[in-house]
Amino acid sequence: MATHSQIRQWVKDNHGWPVQHDCWISHCKDLAGLKPRRAWNRTADRRVGPCPPDKRDAIFEAFRHFGMLGAD
Repeated sequence: MATHSQIRQWVKDNHGWPVQHDCWISHCKDLAGLKPRRAWNRTADRRVGPCPPDKRDAIFEAFRHFGMLGAD
């Protein structure tokens, strides 16, 4: 499984924008059923920083690139 740093770099290299928050990657992992680890500083059960809908496709593409998801 790719690290958040690898995913951030891949998105920046291939889509030209930086992933602003690690919670965006975690939210997308959650949506994809990848079971992200709970952040050490998370205090509530709800997600505070969900990934904006217009950024999700690039992050899912990175997941597929790293073999974290099927090729669809």
